[in-house]
Amino acid sequence: MAEPWLSAEEIAAHLGVTKDTVYSWIAEKAMPAHKIGRLWKFQASEVDDWVRSGSTEGT
Repeated sequence: MAEPWLSAEEIAAHLGVTKDTVYSWIAEKAMPAHKIGRLWKFQASEVDDWVRSGSTEGT
């Protein structure tokens, strides 16, 4: 079964941060996100791998 796409609000809750932090990470730190229309969508597995790689350090 395919992994569901998460909204910015859902991925923020998953990570324990605010939506503003998520949008900041997209802009500044190349957080893995996919723009679908005007909305950002996320796959939890991609984001979890990105966090484990240490890409959020320094925030």
